[in-house]
Amino acid sequence: MDDFPFMTVAMAVPLVGAALAGLTPRSQGELARRVALIASLVTLGVVIVAAFQFEPNGSRFQMVENHDWIPEFGVSYALGVDGIGFTMVLLTAALMPILLLASWRDLDEGEHAQTGPGGGTPQLYVSMMLVLEAMAIGQFAALDVFLFYVLFEAMLIPMYILIGRFGGPQRQYAAVKFLLYNLLGGLLMLVAVVWINFAGPGGEKAYYLPNLIGYDFGTETARWMFLGFFVAFAIKAPLWPFHTWLPDAMAEATPSNGVLLSGILDKVGVFAMLHLCLPLFPEAARWFAPTIVVLALISILYGAVVAIGQVDLKRLIAYASVSHFGFIVLGIFVMTSQGQTGATLYMVNHGFATAGLLLVAGFLMSRRGSRLISSYGGVQKVAPVLAGTFLFAGLANLSLPGLAPFVSEFMVLLGTFTRYPIAGYFAVLGVLLAALYVLIAYQRTMAGELTEGNEETPDLKTRELVVVTPVIVVILALGFFPKPLLDVIDPAVDRKLAQVERVDPAPEHPAGTPASVAQTAAGSAEESK
Repeated sequence: MDDFPFMTVAMAVPLVGAALAGLTPRSQGELARRVALIASLVTLGVVIVAAFQFEPNGSRFQMVENHDWIPEFGVSYALGVDGIGFTMVLLTAALMPILLLASWRDLDEGEHAQTGPGGGTPQLYVSMMLVLEAMAIGQFAALDVFLFYVLFEAMLIPMYILIGRFGGPQRQYAAVKFLLYNLLGGLLMLVAVVWINFAGPGGEKAYYLPNLIGYDFGTETARWMFLGFFVAFAIKAPLWPFHTWLPDAMAEATPSNGVLLSGILDKVGVFAMLHLCLPLFPEAARWFAPTIVVLALISILYGAVVAIGQVDLKRLIAYASVSHFGFIVLGIFVMTSQGQTGATLYMVNHGFATAGLLLVAGFLMSRRGSRLISSYGGVQKVAPVLAGTFLFAGLANLSLPGLAPFVSEFMVLLGTFTRYPIAGYFAVLGVLLAALYVLIAYQRTMAGELTEGNEETPDLKTRELVVVTPVIVVILALGFFPKPLLDVIDPAVDRKLAQVERVDPAPEHPAGTPASVAQTAAGSAEESK
C-alpha cells in the first residue's frame, strides 16, 4: 500500500460525505446527521490504517503524492506528512466524530436553535463541518506552499458560515471579525508566497517544500518573508496581540464549533510555524525567536489573567486557550528538542482537553440557556456526573499530573528553562493562574448552594456520555503513556532543529530524550496518585 493516496482519500471522504448530507431532503435532518457521522468515522478509519503504514524513523515525508497542478506558476498538488503533520491529521480525524455526535441537537434547542424559513438547516451545518475537516487535513499534509495557502484561505469559508449562520445572538459581528482578522493574515501570507516565486529556485516545482528547504533566500529577504508568514500564523493561532477575534468567535459559536476553532482550525497556525517558518527561513526564525518568546509569555499570562475575570463561561474557555497557545508557541521558539516535542504533543492534548471542557460546558448551558457563570451554582447536587466530568476536563486544562496536558506542559517548561531560564519562571506563573480560573469556574458553577432555576437540571444523557467518554479515555491514556505519539514526533522534531542549526544546551544534569522526559513525568504522576 506504499502508493495508496491516503491523504487524498482522507480529504475526499469528508467532502463526499458533505455533498451527500447536503443533498438529503430538507425534512430529513436526522439522515443528514447520520451521513455526516458515518463519513467522519470512515475518515478516521482511513487515518488509522495510514498510521500502520507510517514509519517514524523512515523517510522525512511519507505517503507523498506529487502531481502537476498549475505548472506555469510552479504549483503542484503535493501532499505528504512527517511525524508532526500526521499527528495533527490523526487529531482532526479523531475529534470530528465526537464533535458531530456532540452537536446532534445544537439546532433544536438553546440559543443556536434554528427556526422559521430563514433558519439554517442541519444539512448545511454538518456539511460545513465536514468541509472544514477536509481542508484541515489538506493543510496538515500540504507539501506545496501555494496549495497550503489556498486551503488556508478556503478554510475560512465553512467556519464563517458556521459562526455567522448558526452562532448566538452576536453571530454576525463575531463572524465578520473572525473573517477580517484572518483575511488580513492571509493577505500578508500571499505577499510572502508570491515573493517565493521571484526569490526562490523557480522551475516547475517552485513551491514544492522539499525543494525550498535549505534554499538561501538572502538574509534580509528571508526575514521579511518570515514575518509575512509568521504574522498570518500568529493571527490564526491566535497569539497576543492578534488574539481578539477568538473570544468573540468562540462565545457565539456552538460548543462543537468552538472546539473546531480552538482544537483544529487554530492548530493550523502553530503547525505552520513548525512546518513552514522554521524550515524555510531558519536564520530568520533564530533572529526573531527572542521577540516571539516574549509575545508567547504575554499570551500565557494575559490569557490566564483575563480568563479569571470572565463572567461568560465560553469566553473564559476562549481566553484559557489564548494562554495555552502561548505555551505552544513558547515551546516551538525556545528551539529545544524538549520544547518542540512538548509543543507538538500540547497541540494534541489541548485539542482533547478543550474539547472536554467546552462540550461539557455546552451540555450545561443547553439546560439553562445561559452562558453566564452567575446563572449556575450547586449543580453537582442535582447532576453529579455532569459536575464530575466538568471538573475532570477543568483539571486537564490546568495540567494536573496524571492527565495528558501535564506531560506536554512539563516538557515545554523543561525546554524553556534549558535555554531561557527567566522566561521559564514567567511561564510557571501561567500554570498557577490556570489553577485559579479553572477552580473558580468550578466553584461558582458546580459547588455551593443550589441556585434558583437549577433545581431540575438533568444529568448527562446517554449520547452525552458517549461523547465525553472517549475524550476522558484519551486524556488519561496520554497522561500515563504518551510514548506512542512521542515516538512519531521525536524524529520530526530532530529534523526541524537540524534545519535551524540549533542543538539543546548542555544541562548540568542531562535530562535525556524528550520521550524519556515525558515517560518520567507520566511515571511521577502515577506515583503521586
